[in-house]
Amino acid sequence: MDNKSQFRLGGSGGNDKRSRFKSAGFMFLFILLGLIVYAAFNQPSRQLKEISISQVLNEANDGKLKQIIVHGNELQITPQGQSKPSEKAFKDQGSSVFEQGLQKAVEQGKVELVNKPGSGSNIWLTLAANVLPIVLIALFLIFMLRSAQGQGNQAMAFGRSRARLYGNDKKRIAFKDVAGNDEAKQDLQEVVEFLKYPKKFEGVGAKIPKGVLLIGPPGTGKTLLARAVAGEANTPFFSISGSEFVEMFVGVGASRVRDLFNKAKKNAPCIIFIDEIDAVGRRRGSGMGGGHDEREQTLNQILVEMDGFEQGQNVIVIAATNRSDVLDPALLRPGRFDRRVNIDLPDRKDRKLILETHFKDKPVSKDVNLETLAAKTAGSSGADLANIANEAAILAARKNRKVIENEDAVAAFEKVAIGPERKSKIMSDKEKELTAYHEAGHAVVGHVLPDSDMVHKVTIIPRGATGGVTWFIPPEDKSYHSIIEYKDVLARMLGGRVAEELIYGADRVTTGAGSDLQKAAELARDMIVNQGMGKGLRDQVFHTDEGMMFEKMMHERQYSDDTAKVIDNEVEALITEAGQRARKVLKVNMPKLEQLKTALLEKETVEADEVLKILKGSVMPKEATLY
Repeated sequence: MDNKSQFRLGGSGGNDKRSRFKSAGFMFLFILLGLIVYAAFNQPSRQLKEISISQVLNEANDGKLKQIIVHGNELQITPQGQSKPSEKAFKDQGSSVFEQGLQKAVEQGKVELVNKPGSGSNIWLTLAANVLPIVLIALFLIFMLRSAQGQGNQAMAFGRSRARLYGNDKKRIAFKDVAGNDEAKQDLQEVVEFLKYPKKFEGVGAKIPKGVLLIGPPGTGKTLLARAVAGEANTPFFSISGSEFVEMFVGVGASRVRDLFNKAKKNAPCIIFIDEIDAVGRRRGSGMGGGHDEREQTLNQILVEMDGFEQGQNVIVIAATNRSDVLDPALLRPGRFDRRVNIDLPDRKDRKLILETHFKDKPVSKDVNLETLAAKTAGSSGADLANIANEAAILAARKNRKVIENEDAVAAFEKVAIGPERKSKIMSDKEKELTAYHEAGHAVVGHVLPDSDMVHKVTIIPRGATGGVTWFIPPEDKSYHSIIEYKDVLARMLGGRVAEELIYGADRVTTGAGSDLQKAAELARDMIVNQGMGKGLRDQVFHTDEGMMFEKMMHERQYSDDTAKVIDNEVEALITEAGQRARKVLKVNMPKLEQLKTALLEKETVEADEVLKILKGSVMPKEATLY
């Protein structure tokens, strides 16, 4: 087995050969068409009239001929007053035109005699013109037959696995190359031990786990961890996506599953990695996927193969998904995916390690503070952090710098988090003032309320899809949130709309708060329906699984119309309360609102330190407290 590099099973060389044959066939066809066109255009525009040699001699001696072209035994005659030959005659084989009696007419200048190459070269040209098209047609037919045979072979290979095999690569990934995820690496370390020392576990009666399910949000490193397991165990690694099993024809996916597991057994000990297994492993009979027979047969074959592993084969299936809630229960039972490893978003310590990993091969200035950057990037995945490092390098190159400065890293983080600046968008002075009041309203309410996050930046420069941004960042990572915290978040979300209302009047509010109102409504409904934080419905949850389309269609909600009315009232009460609190905070702190608005109009962007200076001394009204 050749393990020097990754390759696609199923013979990519055959595809290359068929491609070369196809190119050659088109070349032959092109040459054939060229010869046909040449032959068509090379034909004389009209047929020459044949006359006897004696008539030629008489007309030549009488001065009626202008030119005689000798082409082998053929004489092409051009009469006087014409520019092209119109007649032809044939002399005796082996004799010259002078022996035929034309010498006197030529010497007296009555006719011009032109000699062309003899018939020898004409024979070869004629032979080539007649034989070459036949040869090309024969080659083209051979190519068509070979192509048809190749299509037949491709049809036979339709059911073969398309998994990519990673063998003894020059650069293997190990656990040390994966920053963070210490708990997940600890769980997977036992899988490595199973693959490296199977007899150690078989000696005490332990069975090798057949499947490991990696569960986590997108971008958290599930595929990277699977590669690291193969690298640590020094085993081949078959990688395939769940969607590559499913085809239009029923039975193809099941055939590919059988072929994949057969190849894995031949290369044991090894790892089969199925990415996005929810594409083929969705719950049967739920209506998800439309009851697709091909998908269900493929899933059935996976279940059979995982049940059919013989002891001692040392083949482990690692699958990754971010939708474990939609997987078929038969996949999750013991004996199939015996272990589930949860890979969460990295915490602050892990984010710093991940940033260090992605910045270590880049020229970085000493002023780049990865600790501060890690603190700001709460909620970011490993993929987000890799993107931040790459964007920082791009920004530094754009500014013709040799090293990445701290401002490049900060700008990259802001670009990834809230979108790029759109400085080219032209805003009128009135729109700028309205945007400044709006963003200042968010900042003042968020700063004054005690359980809100800290203001990181306020800008009236459009970013992404927004006209301006007031950015709040929590001082530390949080796993839980209280009702008071959520109510403060709701109030600061409405701070922009309330500021517009206080400055311009209730009838002058704009669509600028549309996104804020939508997010506030979603948060308020989530508090009531999913978190049990309502007053009248305290500790009651009405959550519906979003992945169960069939159940959502059959059972649109899990509560009555009366309860739905109560939920709507609770949501309305939360939004109303948040608006009243924001209004009370802004009325007391109007001078601070004006100061921050003025600073935004002057500088367009106000950083956290300056926001704190401007809002220093702002007052929290007693009417806005919740306790």
